Amino acid sequence: MKQAVSRLAPVLPLLTDLGERFTTAGHELALVGGPVRDAFLGRTPPDLDFTTSASPDETEAILRGWGTATWDVGRDFGTIGAVRRESGSETTVEVTTYRADAYDGVTRKPVVAFGESLEEDLVRRDFTVNAMALRLPSLEFVDPHGGLADLGARRLRTPSAPEVSFGDDPLRMMRAVRFVAQLGLAPAPEVLAAMREMASTIEIVSAERIRDELVKLLLAPAPRAGLELLAESGLAAHVLPELPALKLEVDEHHRHKDVYVHSLIVLDQAIALEGPADGPADSVPGPDLWLRLAALLHDIGKPATRRFEPGGGVSFHHHEVVGAKLTAKRLKALRFDKETVKAVARLVELHLRFHGYGEGQWTDSAVRRYVTDAGPLLQRLHRLTRADCTTRNVRKAQRLSRTYDELEARIEELMAAEELAAVRPELDGNEIAEVLGIRPGPVLGRAYKHLLAVRLDEGPIGPEAAAERLRSWWAEQPESQG
Repeated sequence: MKQAVSRLAPVLPLLTDLGERFTTAGHELALVGGPVRDAFLGRTPPDLDFTTSASPDETEAILRGWGTATWDVGRDFGTIGAVRRESGSETTVEVTTYRADAYDGVTRKPVVAFGESLEEDLVRRDFTVNAMALRLPSLEFVDPHGGLADLGARRLRTPSAPEVSFGDDPLRMMRAVRFVAQLGLAPAPEVLAAMREMASTIEIVSAERIRDELVKLLLAPAPRAGLELLAESGLAAHVLPELPALKLEVDEHHRHKDVYVHSLIVLDQAIALEGPADGPADSVPGPDLWLRLAALLHDIGKPATRRFEPGGGVSFHHHEVVGAKLTAKRLKALRFDKETVKAVARLVELHLRFHGYGEGQWTDSAVRRYVTDAGPLLQRLHRLTRADCTTRNVRKAQRLSRTYDELEARIEELMAAEELAAVRPELDGNEIAEVLGIRPGPVLGRAYKHLLAVRLDEGPIGPEAAAERLRSWWAEQPESQG
């Protein structure tokens, strides 16, 4: 307990001050949930959440005397926020009136009811490790559901029966998956059983809320355990069905990999290739959502493209193209932003490009197209491609690594010589229009693309030679015959 309180030392004066203010006004106040849990885990809490016997109006009046500003986070739900700025620092708090909610079982919106006691408030919380509190200003530890013991045992339980808890709010099952990844906990047997039984009820939760939990899961230090629980519990079948679909039957002769396990290994390896926040310009600082999504989903086109070839072989022709389309469809359904959808789908589409050029047989033209097609995603593509090597054949793995080393060296050489990152035709739109005597429009666009292809295939040839190529191309176009 002393060690946990020591983690709160930086904010202890604030906790004491707030506690005394509420007590003086005749109310109870307690630090609750994540901040208490994190203190016992040896981490300084990033946020401060409180619960109180005071009504929202009473809370607001007290916080107005404490903070620089207050605001209505959700008065109907009992939550008031405040910020205090002094000596160049800023502290934000949220205080919620004791709650004793009821749910209708159809939506996850509670019928808000304020509670009478701290214990009544704690029993409604999602997991026992989040149902611990410190009364203020006395620092009395309150743990009616054994959250501290569960934290020590790395066990995830619910304060009430899991069927009741998940029935009240199915999103708690997604939170369970996230806590497995973030905190290294394991669900108690009754929690896992309830998740399996009630997995389909997640469908009443909005796509946006599911997406937010999935993002937090993927950005956790070790998301694999959470993703395995997502699939094992049956939740993935409803929120990310492409993941369990990767569990293709592995033939007895093992002529193809277990795609599901392979994808999780690729995710692990991609995470290992992320860099620190202050890394060099060519690094990918972690945690990187686009890279992690692409690593997880890069092979989701395989189930739809699997073919058993004569002689016992197995093929997945064009699975990267199919996978890119499936990726975009799933991410759109989960309400990801357009930039994320486009970037992750593009990485999935390009993840096999390296293997299409054999072993080191890269022409300058192929290198230019690789860089141009990847665009700003190039560094992520480097890491995805390297992570996609999961062979146990050490010599093969070393050969692939050397080949990719050579490709990266070629890219650096050409980028230095030709500024590949900003490759453009050697004539701009106005110059093309002048050479051909045409107006802006679709024909000019085609001419521009032709010169870009020339630039990618042959490198810089000079404006005069580019104009000659343009005239030769134009002579073969039906529009030039007019």
